[in-house]
Amino acid sequence: MPRKPCCKRVEALPEARYFKPRGIPLSQLEEVVLGFEELEALRLAHLEGLYQQEAAERMGVSRATFGRVLEAAHRKVSRALVEGWALRIEGGSFKVEAPEPLEA
Repeated sequence: MPRKPCCKRVEALPEARYFKPRGIPLSQLEEVVLGFEELEALRLAHLEGLYQQEAAERMGVSRATFGRVLEAAHRKVSRALVEGWALRIEGGSFKVEAPEPLEA
């Protein structure tokens, strides 16, 4: 029996949750779903520039789990861009929690 997915920490939900190629009707597009925790992994690694260990700590998961989540996110976003699919952001196993303040 597979393990229950662990609940990952996400700092905020995105305002925009759907992206599609311009000029193609939605009814003609394939779609890929990116989980909120996958988007958070992309944000921490690429926008904040954190190393995987630091990003994993922020999400409350192991470094290996963070690496798997990030790899899945890369595959999904790459497929959407290369294949011209729509990208919907929803779901996953997560909790919204602001980062802990830094101690002075």
